[in-house]
Amino acid sequence: MYHDVVDASTPDESGFPGAAAATYKVDAASFDAHLSAIARPVTPPVGFERDAFEVPNEGTLLTFDDGGVSAATRIAPMLEAHGWRGLFFVTTDRIGTPGFVAEDQVRDLWARGHVIGSHTRSHPRRLSSEPRATIDAEWRESVGVLSEIVGDRVITASVPNGAFGDEVAQAAAAAGIRWLFTSDPTRVWRTCSECRVVGRYSVRCGTSADWVAAVAAGAALPRYVQWLQWQAKGVAKRIAAGPYRRARERWTGRHTR
Repeated sequence: MYHDVVDASTPDESGFPGAAAATYKVDAASFDAHLSAIARPVTPPVGFERDAFEVPNEGTLLTFDDGGVSAATRIAPMLEAHGWRGLFFVTTDRIGTPGFVAEDQVRDLWARGHVIGSHTRSHPRRLSSEPRATIDAEWRESVGVLSEIVGDRVITASVPNGAFGDEVAQAAAAAGIRWLFTSDPTRVWRTCSECRVVGRYSVRCGTSADWVAAVAAGAALPRYVQWLQWQAKGVAKRIAAGPYRRARERWTGRHTR
């Protein structure tokens, strides 16, 4: 799970601005090193069939959340240099706004063989805490906008901010989404309603090429460590949601300076 690929000196050039968002942005040189590491012969290849999309049993999928403009200007060309395609999950209210892809860029990515999916309409802070009617509208309206842009049915999506719950998947399924990607670091996917719910391993600013290659190759240790971190974060959120959020904001501010 990636977000944006940027120049290290100007992280706000693509995607959501600010220190917290910058922790999920990878600089272009590092991303190039990641792709080269994934391409090593010991690593399964990246690949999928878009027209009848299914998560493959083998290989690595590279997904990109938010719909930042780097999807079109940096990421897609770098993937295509390896003969690969990516999954781009777009926040539809942001289409055509500064730092985000425009309609013609979304259409072009689709035409070049990349998958376009929903990242909701407005990117709520905690989608799972919203009323069901709001969750329904976030998926339904986003899928409608994207399907009209690409001229085909959009059936993939990812959940913003890791805020997943069964009701989120049920609403996604009702909107026609068949593959829903979460932030849960696991290789095991499950079915919820008519949706298949798929976990991902998060790549952040400072993540090494060796780590990415190890996860792509199926190494157990880095996957298990991230899973433990994810579980610990979940416990912290449940015990002290307010203090946890403030502590995280202070940490991200220091980390990006």
